[in-house]
Order: sequence, then C-alpha cells, then structure tokens
Amino acid sequence: MNKNISAVSALEVHDLTVAFDRKPVLWNIDLEIPQGKLVGIIGPNGAGKSTLIKSVMGLLPLSSGYCKIFDEKIDDVRHRISYVPQRESVDWDFPVSVLDVVMMGRYGKLGLLKRPRKADLDVAMDCLRKVGMESFANRQIAQLSGGQQQRTFLARALAQQADIYFMDEPFAGVDAATEKAIINLLRTMTAANKTVIVVHHDLQSVSSYFDWVILLNTRLVANGPTTSTFTQDKLQETYGGKLTLLSDVGDLIRRENFPNREEKVL
Repeated sequence: MNKNISAVSALEVHDLTVAFDRKPVLWNIDLEIPQGKLVGIIGPNGAGKSTLIKSVMGLLPLSSGYCKIFDEKIDDVRHRISYVPQRESVDWDFPVSVLDVVMMGRYGKLGLLKRPRKADLDVAMDCLRKVGMESFANRQIAQLSGGQQQRTFLARALAQQADIYFMDEPFAGVDAATEKAIINLLRTMTAANKTVIVVHHDLQSVSSYFDWVILLNTRLVANGPTTSTFTQDKLQETYGGKLTLLSDVGDLIRRENFPNREEKVL
C-alpha cells in the first residue's frame, strides 16, 4: 500500500558521515525534514554545509549512513530533485544563451533521444518570467551580472518542476532587489508544498527567511522550526567564539530589532 505523500518526510538522513582524506567533514548526522518547508542550513565556514546537500543528493560518497528522499532511495526519485550550485562553481564563459540554460532543466522530462517540444519552451519562458529574466532569453550568460546569472540558474531549477530543491548560497553576490525576488519566489514554492533547502550564511536574515533551520558544525547541533531552534544558546554552540564577531547576539534573535535586507527594498 502506498503511503500518503503528505505523511512522508521530504528528507531523512541517518548516521551520515562524510570524510575527505580520512578526516570527517560531516560526522554522524541524523535529521528529518518535513515537506513544504523553507529550510536554512546555517554554520561557520568549513562546517560541512555544502557537503551535506551534495552528499544527500548522491554527488559525494558516504563513509557511513544513508539518506532517503520522500522515503525512497535517491536514485529512484532523481526526477523529483533539483539543485542550484554555487555560482562560483559554474563556467560562465561557456557560449550558451539564457534560454538554453533554462531549457537544460527540461532534459529530465524529455527522456532518451526526445527533442524539446513547444510545451517545454513555454515552461522555460514561464520560469524566466517568474524570475524577471524573460527579456534576457537570448542573451549570452557571460554577459549577465551576478544577480542575473543567479536568477537564470533559479529559472533552470524551476523548469525541472521538482518537488525538493537544494540551493547552495543562492543569495551570495546578488543585490538586495534580486535577494527579495528570490526569497519571495521560494516562499511561493513552499506554499505549493515544495521543499526548499538552502545553504545560507547571513545570520541576520535567518529568522525572517526560513521556517526551518539546520544548525551544523561538522556535527548536527540542532534541526527544527526556526522559532524554537534558532536561539542564542544553539548559535553559541554552533559558532563558538566566532559568534562574538556579531555586535549583539540577543539583537539577532529579537528579529524586530534587526532590519533585514528585504525591508530596505521599496
């Protein structure tokens, strides 16, 4: 008998350890994420945030443990998974247009030796509209600004019509207007029961952006709803002495005292 899809977790991670050159980057991670959440993965540099999303997608080998997405093995649900890598990891000099990049998101829907149809082109153009890039469809990606490149990659992810999205620092290097557009789009996606898991580094915006957080520093410090998990004690445990770089951790937690970037955009 099939499980009710709403009762199935979007992501389960059990006893996950990842090591490079015998040095653990992630150690004994156990967590579960419900469907329809906008999730922030938070932690200091070198905490294993990017490694976590790459390993649960099967892009990195596990030293131990296992992961399930929608209670299935990763290889059985790849068509339901989308990934937005760090912008710095992409060769932006490759001669391809914005529309070509977004159409790449349709390849998983076409099957072997099938050519894109008008319906696929319509989906790609609709995704470009959603990120405000429709007028750039024929522009070469090398000619775009950083924010425009990030919007293009987000449109490609949308074109996959996935159920769970992994995004590695989608707000890095973008202007405030692009950041606002992206977070509003992510909220629309989770309202439609999509699950979006984001590697994020800006602590000031965590409370206003995410409804679920993973606090990570090689080991899992905490995993749960933002209101009960993103606390001063848990942050201190995650960042240790590095957190003293912030002017006042208490102000960080009391979000009304901290204007976020979104509020600065009229």
